Amino acid sequence: MKKPPLTLYLAAPRGFCAGVDRAIKIVEMALQKWGPPVYVRHEIVHNKFVVDGLRAKGAVFVEELQECPDDRPVIFSAHGVPKSVPAEAAQREMIYVDATCPLVSKVHVEAQRHADAGLQMIMIGHKGHPETVGTMGQLPEGDVLLVETVDDVATVPVRDPQKLAFVTQTTLSVDDTKDIIAALQARFPAIVGPHKEDICYATTNRQEAVKSVAPKADALLVVGAPNSSNSRRLVEVASREGCQYAQLVQRATEIDWRALEGISTVAVTAGASAPEVLVNEVIEAFSVHYDVTVEPVETAIENVEFKVPRVLRQPA
Repeated sequence: MKKPPLTLYLAAPRGFCAGVDRAIKIVEMALQKWGPPVYVRHEIVHNKFVVDGLRAKGAVFVEELQECPDDRPVIFSAHGVPKSVPAEAAQREMIYVDATCPLVSKVHVEAQRHADAGLQMIMIGHKGHPETVGTMGQLPEGDVLLVETVDDVATVPVRDPQKLAFVTQTTLSVDDTKDIIAALQARFPAIVGPHKEDICYATTNRQEAVKSVAPKADALLVVGAPNSSNSRRLVEVASREGCQYAQLVQRATEIDWRALEGISTVAVTAGASAPEVLVNEVIEAFSVHYDVTVEPVETAIENVEFKVPRVLRQPA
């Protein structure tokens, strides 16, 4: 039986960003240097396939530092941690490696700089997300106010409207964040923002790539994890750009083929913590059902690379 034709638009950039690449490398190099087990506080990145692969090599994932023994190395995830976490590790004389993405660390430095200048911080982010928890934890409790929506801006209780600054989570929707920033600036004209926006290059680039393919695709699939903020934003961007069916899938096995009946074009992308092997798996799954023509759509070229911490480049 002849398979129906399908054009598959492959969005680029997609998948791993420099911060994720560095975080995974940190765990692998720590295992090589110190041998297993190496403990990791929180998922190193939000992807089950990646986490399971590292677990198989000897990484032990825990939620809190209390679950780690004093005599084994511990790694902090790419999302960043409150200041209290490395302080506790140092007090326990643990070997620890901070895998926080340098672009998240930049936001941490920004928050501290504004606080030192006597400004109260407002953070645009998602409550409970590890990155938000880590950034808010750079300053004493209560010093950072969280807003998630434009509506939150109207009611946020500030100490002094003349002494405010804002930072943002790095993985937000560029368009949603613009609206929240505009609302903050309208209510607090004196508010100080970052010199350069906090949303990272990879988040912005992946959203722009989706904007370019979504309008011409009957369906768009984002390969990524349900707890990955940047992956979920890609689904929202696709829907906003007019794609009738936009879905998040962790693996090819999650594709709902019945929902895709009758389509002739599909776009595929991947969140910043999803490896390319899972994208290839999805393309292969489409090839089983359709006569696929793959059309790459590239909107930017990424050549960013972050160095791993010095401790891992030194012999044990």
